[in-house]
Amino acid sequence: MNQERPRILKFNFSKVSNWLIVLAVVWLLTSIGLGWLVNSIIILIGILLLLPILLFVGVQWWLSRNIIQDECPVCGYEFTALNQTQCQCPNCGEPLQVEQGHFSRLTPPGTIDVQAVDVSAQTLDD
Repeated sequence: MNQERPRILKFNFSKVSNWLIVLAVVWLLTSIGLGWLVNSIIILIGILLLLPILLFVGVQWWLSRNIIQDECPVCGYEFTALNQTQCQCPNCGEPLQVEQGHFSRLTPPGTIDVQAVDVSAQTLDD
């Protein structure tokens, strides 16, 4: 003879323990209060919305202060470069230094840089 236990007496404790854990967490959160959680989520969303705008404005401000557009002192070609850097003129290849918003020739120490002045032949004859 087969003796079966009645199914009514079988009880699955794994399902009950899961529900007890969920109820304990809900009870804990309600006893502490959910205001801090809601405030934290609102602050996080606010930061995530404002951060790209602040980064965009910051990059625009930095670029306006550090990008220089000037003419090459050798050939007169106008181009842009970053402030306080060394670059090379794309037109004539002259090495240049960007200082105080203007391009200047990059010369080795001890080099004397002179400006040539064109003199017309008529002024010499007079």
